Amino acid sequence: MAKSKSKPKHIAIAGNIGAGKTTLTEMLSKHYKWIPNFEDVDHNPYLMDFYEDMPRWSFNLQIYFLNSRLKQLIEIQTGTETVIQDRTIYEDANIFAPNLHEMGLMSKRDFDNYYQFFTTLKSMVNPPDLMIYLNASVPTLVGQIQKRGREYEENIRLDYLKRLNEYYNKWIAGYKEGKLLIIDVDKNNFADNSEDFGKIISKIDSQLYGLF
Repeated sequence: MAKSKSKPKHIAIAGNIGAGKTTLTEMLSKHYKWIPNFEDVDHNPYLMDFYEDMPRWSFNLQIYFLNSRLKQLIEIQTGTETVIQDRTIYEDANIFAPNLHEMGLMSKRDFDNYYQFFTTLKSMVNPPDLMIYLNASVPTLVGQIQKRGREYEENIRLDYLKRLNEYYNKWIAGYKEGKLLIIDVDKNNFADNSEDFGKIISKIDSQLYGLF
């Protein structure tokens, strides 16, 4: 008997810096034969400048992210394969941009302009078939950031990660776009424990295909 539901097109993974989005994206894309869509940090023309002078480059950086993610979403919708996306268009608008504004690193004018632009673009694309949120405490995030050793992440401050976590929790609490699966990264070490990864797989199967 064929699956009663149509093939999902878009799985999205959300989570703070160091939560394990890229690792889970890789693992799930291998398991389900989904096409992975990664955040291209190496070719981002603003990232290094942004970390050196945040107020000057915050708006430019956020517009760059908005454009690149919208492009991904349009490709996902017009394609025929299932794509799993590492980080989402929602996070830029609901977590990173408001945090920059609150920290005084993006002006109110720029933030309002950016958020209205996001709202317009969001109305033109479909939400993901399933949003997976990796929820991790600050100590877990710090441990994972140190482990991977990216140069531009060396100076990320604890209070910055904590504030981002607060924005994430607020956003997820109000997320109504579609199906949502929350994974507690403090308790689920999917990267090193196949049993933990198996738990995630069964939850995804249940959400997407109704296999209980």
